[in-house]
Amino acid sequence: MSSSLSPNANDGETVRRDRILSSKLYFDVPSSKVPVIYSSSYDISFLGIEKLHPFDSKKWGRVCQFLIAAGVLRKDQIIEPFEAKKNDLLVVHSESYLDSLKNSSNVAKIIEVTSYLFLLGSETSVYAKVPPVALFPHCVVEEKVQRPFRNQVGGSILAGKVAKERGWAINVGGGFHHCSAEQGGGFCVYADISLCIHYAFVQLNISRVMIVDLDAHQGNGHEMDFAYDRRVYILDMFNPGIYPFDHEARRCIDQKVEVVSGTTTSEYLKKLDEALEVAATSYDPELIVYNAGTDILDGDPLGLLKISAEGIAKRDEKVFRFARARNVPIVMLTSGGYMKSSAKVIADSIENLSKQSLIDTESSPGRT
Repeated sequence: MSSSLSPNANDGETVRRDRILSSKLYFDVPSSKVPVIYSSSYDISFLGIEKLHPFDSKKWGRVCQFLIAAGVLRKDQIIEPFEAKKNDLLVVHSESYLDSLKNSSNVAKIIEVTSYLFLLGSETSVYAKVPPVALFPHCVVEEKVQRPFRNQVGGSILAGKVAKERGWAINVGGGFHHCSAEQGGGFCVYADISLCIHYAFVQLNISRVMIVDLDAHQGNGHEMDFAYDRRVYILDMFNPGIYPFDHEARRCIDQKVEVVSGTTTSEYLKKLDEALEVAATSYDPELIVYNAGTDILDGDPLGLLKISAEGIAKRDEKVFRFARARNVPIVMLTSGGYMKSSAKVIADSIENLSKQSLIDTESSPGRT
């Protein structure tokens, strides 16, 4: 970024460092495990209300089911992370933001579950739009919505450690790139990308991280979090004609690549090739955090791009080849994707990475 850390950063960094060093989210992973991170606690099931949202809230589990069925990995090879606790979240988030999540209405706004018509009185014909999640006590929302997200955050943080040790890691979840330290939105409650990176700074002694954000939407959350941090280089390739329209955050992007609605596979992959060429000469990262949203898929109602499933597999392959050519560890997060077919697309892409020998899902030797 163009500016150095703010004057009060040193005090904050000391507190942050202490929290990171006391965390239990980094743990030793047996060599029998493959660097694929997932827990059944990722999946959201909320009395059927999750069906009101275009996001497939059980996508993460279905990705693993497809991978297991295809013989890419076994269930006992998957790494199960710990849930991120309050002290872990405070590494990035403020007390006030976390306190705001104790209000069901605030959580409902962030996850954007479609409102429905609610009868206000049996003797009248008055109806009002009410976000259904807002109607539940916080304890229910906490257990059914926030806890699954915190488990995914734990997975994203652990992925940094595993990638450093094994060369790569895929969190079958995470990628909540619309959430910053002080504000959630767009189905993103916690800033797992920012947390993953701050843990890497302290625990892995890393000082240069590249975010490659290829979700269809602009990653305004991590952009605001690292606006004044030169240790992070952001390549964001997004559709400027869709949410979040965050022009302030756009000024914080090091390498902005806009792909307009209707962009086809060939156009997209050409722009990606050009972007990666520029990134290769612009920054020398020690870790790559790859936000691999599948909402660029043709037909996605929110991404509005026209990228084929094969194109997504090729996109992921290009990013992994970019990391491999530079011998840089890479963390992949699955992020957005608003079609039921997204889970199969992700699984097929991971299978392709294995076939291309860009990841090894049969054994997991330590890095030399």
